[in-house]
Amino acid sequence: MEEVPIQIERKLMKEKLIELRKILGKIADLRYAANVLDWDQQVYMPDDGDEERGEQIATILEISHNLFVSDEVGKLLMDLQSESIDLDPNSDEARLIKVTQRDFDKETKIPVNLLVELSQTTTMAHNAWVKAKTNNDFNSFQPYLEKIIELTKQKAECFKPYEHIYDPLLDDYEPGMLTSDVKTIFSEIRPQQVDLIKSISKSKQIDDSFLKIKYDPSKQWQFGIDVAQAIGLDWKRSRLDTTEHPFTTTFGQKDVRITTNVSEAIPTSAFFSTIHETGHALYELGFSPSLRRTPLSNAASLAFHESQSRLWENLVGRSRQFWTYFFPKFKASFSEQLSNIDLESFYRAINKVEPSFIRTESDEATYNLHIMLRFELELELIEGKLKVEHLPDAWNECMKDYLGIIPPNDTLGVLQDVHWSAGLIGYFPTYAIGNLISAQLWGKMHLDMADLDDKICKGDFEELLSWLRTNIHQHGAKFEPQELIQNITGNKIEAQPYIRYLQTKYKEIYQ
Repeated sequence: MEEVPIQIERKLMKEKLIELRKILGKIADLRYAANVLDWDQQVYMPDDGDEERGEQIATILEISHNLFVSDEVGKLLMDLQSESIDLDPNSDEARLIKVTQRDFDKETKIPVNLLVELSQTTTMAHNAWVKAKTNNDFNSFQPYLEKIIELTKQKAECFKPYEHIYDPLLDDYEPGMLTSDVKTIFSEIRPQQVDLIKSISKSKQIDDSFLKIKYDPSKQWQFGIDVAQAIGLDWKRSRLDTTEHPFTTTFGQKDVRITTNVSEAIPTSAFFSTIHETGHALYELGFSPSLRRTPLSNAASLAFHESQSRLWENLVGRSRQFWTYFFPKFKASFSEQLSNIDLESFYRAINKVEPSFIRTESDEATYNLHIMLRFELELELIEGKLKVEHLPDAWNECMKDYLGIIPPNDTLGVLQDVHWSAGLIGYFPTYAIGNLISAQLWGKMHLDMADLDDKICKGDFEELLSWLRTNIHQHGAKFEPQELIQNITGNKIEAQPYIRYLQTKYKEIYQ
């Protein structure tokens, strides 16, 4: 007698899940369409198209937002919350309900007119930033950034009460993490990284002069393509283009685009940008098909996303094992520049520690200091302690404090990153946290694959990628970052594996 109601209840729940997925699928399609417009803006769109493009993207996001926060979605989620108690909490269905409810709760707190205004502003701000960076003209970008900061504050205030106004902004990229958590992590790693840099500064510096001459851009481009394919990128589901600031964007599970920036005078810049973005793309292309067109077809967090790009860029791409296989190929492409350079000299040169003005070209030992600098400035901007007009001077002071150097101009300083023009306040800490996660994963991978180094030396990345697919990629956003890292390694996000990795690596390089 009792079986009938249970069967009916399960049937109703299944029907509601199907209906919810239909709506979520439409929302995903709209957001992917907005991504197409954004990608085109950064890659191909003529300069004067920014105002109309801003209106187009804002319209799509407004439709998407209204569809998501509709009464229909709210009712479906309310019903499914009560009807899904018996589901396996780790099942796709249970996690879909949980994550969608979380996103719904957040998005219903933000007025649609604020989202539209923020979208239009950031679209206009992108071209303003490109021109300002090109012309070393912060003043022309200042009004756009002032408006972005003001709108971002309004967005954060929608989530009162909070421990810190920065918390809801950070939570957009790193679910569950608080500003106080980031401060604790940074206060732990900063002195250790500073001590490491001081120790290195007392050693004989590495000669990398052969990396500061001209290298054929077309050959750099082709080498990046060859490496991306070798580590697992499928060109039937991706493509590479050039842009001012390298990025990865997703149009669906079978269409993920990456970009790079080629410099004739910095031959490794394009390569490391390409392998970095390939790491992002491999993650996006690895989500389980069962999660397609849902909020679960996303990364666990931006730090986890960054852990994938930094793992491929640094732990793999800057390793001696990697270049044991690829250096002969690289040398063959640039025989004139590298005629008298051996593998060991090249390996040491690409790992040279030297304070750099540019974050994306900085070495592993100093990289996190760039992130801490940006985090400190973001907090002051959002707290109202720092005005945008004073940002260039504050930037230079922080550069002097953190890295002991002062940029000669704003192009090499405060204007170097695209993130603030895109309204990505709260994003930067995920870069450093991603470094920590990458080292934790690296240690676990070596425990699970005893011959990993040997395989990398042979240019065999199949098992490495398979491990990432199995343990991370396929799960998408089913698990929050702390939950996922603990499932894999047995520990939550911790700093010491990364510090040990740096100390071990650079002690050997700098003897």
